Amino acid sequence: MDLLPHLRRARDHMDRHYQAPLDLSQLARVAGISKFHLVRCFEAAYGETPIRYLTRRRIERAQDLLRSANLTVTEVCMMVGFASLGSFSSRFSRLVGESPTAYRDRWAARGGPHIPGCFLFMRGPMDHRGTAGPPGGGPDRAI
Repeated sequence: MDLLPHLRRARDHMDRHYQAPLDLSQLARVAGISKFHLVRCFEAAYGETPIRYLTRRRIERAQDLLRSANLTVTEVCMMVGFASLGSFSSRFSRLVGESPTAYRDRWAARGGPHIPGCFLFMRGPMDHRGTAGPPGGGPDRAI
């Protein structure tokens, strides 16, 4: 129980910075514990390792973009933090049950409105301007 605030810091960091390259060493620094302890405790608390959690969050963000934005699969792949289209496609297919292209096409067939891709590139998929930051300081405040 004493480690939950540390684990939450790492999880919140992944939620906020999912599109950035993150590794276990960086997440352990954010949490203030060793990376090996982070992996064991994170999995015990949340039922998955930190890297699996990050991958799942990236795929969830990709699903949102594929449903609502006029972007290619490659653009979505890069926007959510994957460096390789192949690894993105295989992980997406494994977690969602269909390829990113099939998922996007299935949603596009419903005819819903799409956010123009140029707007997302200009503002970013998660524009936090005008939203309240974390309590006690700005987003760059040391944890």
